Amino acid sequence: MDVQAYLHERGEWVDAFLDEVLPRPDAVPPSLAQAMRHLVFPGGKRLRPALAFAAAEAVGAPSERALLMAAAVELIHTYSLVHDDLPCMDDDDERRGRPTVHVAYGEAVAVLAGDALQALAFEVLAARGARAGSSERVLGALRDLAEAAGARALVGGQVDDLAVDEMRADAAAIESVHLRKSGALIAVAIVGGARLGGADAATLARLRRFGDCVGVAFQIADDLLDRDTDGACSLVRILGETGARVRAEALLAEALAEVDDLGERAEPLRDLARFAVRRER
Repeated sequence: MDVQAYLHERGEWVDAFLDEVLPRPDAVPPSLAQAMRHLVFPGGKRLRPALAFAAAEAVGAPSERALLMAAAVELIHTYSLVHDDLPCMDDDDERRGRPTVHVAYGEAVAVLAGDALQALAFEVLAARGARAGSSERVLGALRDLAEAAGARALVGGQVDDLAVDEMRADAAAIESVHLRKSGALIAVAIVGGARLGGADAATLARLRRFGDCVGVAFQIADDLLDRDTDGACSLVRILGETGARVRAEALLAEALAEVDDLGERAEPLRDLARFAVRRER
């Protein structure tokens, strides 16, 4: 599979939908509308939406079934980046080649834009999903997304990330943070796409394990790409470059084993996983 072509095509699908659901300046305060869009467009690789689409395909459903989850996860991901960049968090001035939201619109508006993006994720999934007539699946997807975005996962992982002690943190502690941050959003995109595609409970459990492994390995790949920057919460610091690459490959192999029997229809999902772990930027 041509991974870049797949990412581009699925990215265009989710971008068109996000443009439709994000509020316009005549519906909310203009500065808020602009701040909400600032980091959504232009987006990144749209890897999480692509994984949601590929997961639906992997369980034999049309990829379009995953659109609501693809959009919702991207909104949660973007909100998390807006908040991560704040002065009280990572204090970053630039993201994706542009000023961060708090630099462009002020800290208060950035906080509120992140809040609004998070709320919109659940609004989109709940309201649009109910109209699609798949309420049981949508309810499960909503629960999964809330758990992934909450204290046990994304938020708790960020708290522990901020508290990492460079002198004391070991590999297990760092992987725990990765699992709850990058891992949680990647896993919920995959599980949500498959759930909306009609997957049974056993398949969802395997795809969750797949997503957890890919998510941690994805973050290790980020650590390797950013190895020249300071960061306490990095396996590269603990294991070195070679050890980190070995660990990422082991997690990838573990993930691929979980979907080994899904056949050719899961090949886009496998290829996206390989790309996520082995990418060079």
